[in-house]
Amino acid sequence: MRIIFLGTPDFAVPTLEAIIQAGFEVVAVVTAPDRPAGRGLQMRSSPVKECAIMHNIPVLQPEKLRDEEFIRQLKSFDADLQVVVAFRMLPEIVWNMPKLGTWNLHASLLPNYRGAAPINHAIINGEIETGLSTFKLVHAIDQGAIALHVVLKIGDNETAGDLHDRMMMEGSNLMVQTLKQINERTIVLKEQDAFNLLEIKEAPKLTSTFCQIQFSNSAAKVHNHIRGLSPFPGAHCILVNGTERISIKLYRTELSDFMPAESIPGSVHIQEEHIYVCCKDSWLEILELQLAGKKRMMASDFIKGFRSSGKIRMD
Repeated sequence: MRIIFLGTPDFAVPTLEAIIQAGFEVVAVVTAPDRPAGRGLQMRSSPVKECAIMHNIPVLQPEKLRDEEFIRQLKSFDADLQVVVAFRMLPEIVWNMPKLGTWNLHASLLPNYRGAAPINHAIINGEIETGLSTFKLVHAIDQGAIALHVVLKIGDNETAGDLHDRMMMEGSNLMVQTLKQINERTIVLKEQDAFNLLEIKEAPKLTSTFCQIQFSNSAAKVHNHIRGLSPFPGAHCILVNGTERISIKLYRTELSDFMPAESIPGSVHIQEEHIYVCCKDSWLEILELQLAGKKRMMASDFIKGFRSSGKIRMD
């Protein structure tokens, strides 16, 4: 079975590696063009490209997926099937090209959390479990018939980054199982409409406004919001220290039973090596944070260099 793999970030690499190790023939890889990155703005290849080069697999890097030369090259590989992991939206001329179709790995239990940020939104919504799904691409985004899925528990303090790293490995195994069933003609598909859910939760792209912390919400909701956006893009607010206003991101928090006399949402209390912030119903302890222009740090390290100029709060 001749396979073309389409993907770009770190999340896609374990799946590409697993497909190769399982003995499938990956005839080409499609990934994003090299981009300038870092302080020196040196041209940098995607993680998927680096993996492909290591395995001597031809790499295509189209700027536009409808480009005639790219389509010609893609057809020339005469693939039986395409696998997509963490790549951009494909035009029909691409996803409908191979005779066995194009198959996607999605980081949720479809049909819930269709969209660009399924890992983040599952944690932000306080889910206690999520999972991964493989499905066959159709025109509607993330709505093709489901092949396989695996359920994963979400820890109380687990961040989107923690869950992302677990999903990378689980997803690679799930895609290999899917490919084996396709190859053996034992695959059974289930249309997403057959799940008959009363409400389908979505996972839209994360915006800067959405990432702003609202301390008027419950501590549990704020905690889920922060860990669901950690480490990227990061939940942000303004630290007010007297007349100084500093942009700050919070990365790790814990629910706390800390309860001083003052309980106004957004008020901050520093006690020894601990930072607490008040929410609607209780307090959170801040464990990791980052000031604008500074490196991410533990709360205890922040306290060592912090000088209070009066009442402190977070807006």
